[in-house]
Amino acid sequence: MSAEPTIADEPRIATLAFLTPGNFPDADPATGLEDTLELFEYGERLGFDGAWIRQRHLEHGVGSAAVFLAAAAQRTSRVELGTAVIPIGYESPFRLAEDLSVADALSKGRLQPGFSAGTPPHADLMGHLVFDGDWRTYDLSYGRIERLIGNLRGTYLGDEDAVIHSPGNTQRPRLQPYSPGLVDRVWYGGSSTRSVRWAGENGLNLLTGNIVIGDRSDDFATTQLGLIDDYRQRIDPARPGRIAVGRVIVPLDSADRATRERYRAYAASRHERTLAPQGERRVLFAPDVVGTADEIVDRLRADPVLAQVSELRLELPYEFHRGEYEQILHDTVELIAPRLGWKPAGSTAAEDITLSA
Repeated sequence: MSAEPTIADEPRIATLAFLTPGNFPDADPATGLEDTLELFEYGERLGFDGAWIRQRHLEHGVGSAAVFLAAAAQRTSRVELGTAVIPIGYESPFRLAEDLSVADALSKGRLQPGFSAGTPPHADLMGHLVFDGDWRTYDLSYGRIERLIGNLRGTYLGDEDAVIHSPGNTQRPRLQPYSPGLVDRVWYGGSSTRSVRWAGENGLNLLTGNIVIGDRSDDFATTQLGLIDDYRQRIDPARPGRIAVGRVIVPLDSADRATRERYRAYAASRHERTLAPQGERRVLFAPDVVGTADEIVDRLRADPVLAQVSELRLELPYEFHRGEYEQILHDTVELIAPRLGWKPAGSTAAEDITLSA
């Protein structure tokens, strides 16, 4: 078994979250969405600090993170509820702010909304369904996120005398419900030098995962460390932003033999992309971290990026089943994260949680 940390530059994880794609079968989305809601409940019982959902369009995944997290808020009581990430290009900055504010109120202030800017996925197929006219003429950049943030601040609309009337009520108009503090919990999924600098300059928290843009190096770790350094140089010291690093981590310890072989084959099928920058944008991929708990702990301790942050997010693989996701979460909590300094939130010990049949 690996020795415990003895030097200052090894990872010390204070916050542990997971990110799930929210898979569902084409003919039975309700069952898949229910499985994901139960995964959020299970993660909270294990002591995870955060549970995050991807937002995906035209795919077998959650198309509206705000709607899903409003439901998850009713099934959990403590865990942070995050979105990673909402492509802002398809969203109305005001209407989405309303949806997020409702979800945050229902969660009692646990929402952690994350965003990305730029041309969103599948725009050629669905852009005309979202926008009136040519979607290419619309602002899909950071300005759209700035407008959403402005709405979340709850500034009153109109002049000081502007009021709206509804049955039994007269009030000054602003975003409703107004959720104080939500604007300070906005994240940006930064993968390039430009994006992390913008996030820091605008006071957003930073999500950086297993994909970055190699605009400064061919090496993944060197590039990601540079992005984090750029962000920290630009964030206001009076409000230091949170930085969460994502890694695909798949422990094998409690999986059966067939599942172990499938996990290893999954990682092997994705390894070639990690060997060099991919495409014109020079996309860099981090290798999946698959192995026994001892092997994974050794690899995470050797990860120079994790040594610089205190928040780790497990990025669960696409198209796995609920039982497999639960096994990954369980093994991580019981066998891996505590050896990196993490302590589970809540009072339920990991060993008291049983995997679903």
